[in-house]
Amino acid sequence: MKINKLHGIIFAVLLSLGFADVDAQPRIAVLDFELMDMTLAPRLPAEIARTASIKPMLENELKKSGYEIVPINLDAQQQATAGVGYLFDHPDAAAQLAGKYGADYVLVGRLHKPSFLFFYLLGHLVDVKKQTLAGEYTYEVKGGEKKLIGKGVESFTEKMSKTLGTLK
Repeated sequence: MKINKLHGIIFAVLLSLGFADVDAQPRIAVLDFELMDMTLAPRLPAEIARTASIKPMLENELKKSGYEIVPINLDAQQQATAGVGYLFDHPDAAAQLAGKYGADYVLVGRLHKPSFLFFYLLGHLVDVKKQTLAGEYTYEVKGGEKKLIGKGVESFTEKMSKTLGTLK
């Protein structure tokens, strides 16, 4: 209890001196997207590469929008999961992982491919403090061009910004 009061006093002093920014953008961790390939030829190298490309594109878009990105390496992500889809389906576990790295929010994503003709980018934005889902995002991609995935990533960023704007 004494530590919390001390933190409050330190924050008040920093705020009065102009060193604390109460309007700072949330710190966001983006986990590696998981591939859920339901086709008859699952886990082709091209699909694995496409899935791996989403996280860096999304982090870049979020940075351009002014968000601070909190890195979480793949090893830590894999240690926190109890299997494919676990962190996607368990916001509390995703929040606990991201909380260890100082994130305010964590995006857990999936590339869901039910067909060779289209796939979905799915995302869950998790509030780390509340350990609950703050937003859900879906973007359908017809075709496999990289620019189409980029449009999905842009859509995620816009939707996340709207969600985060309403949560302040």
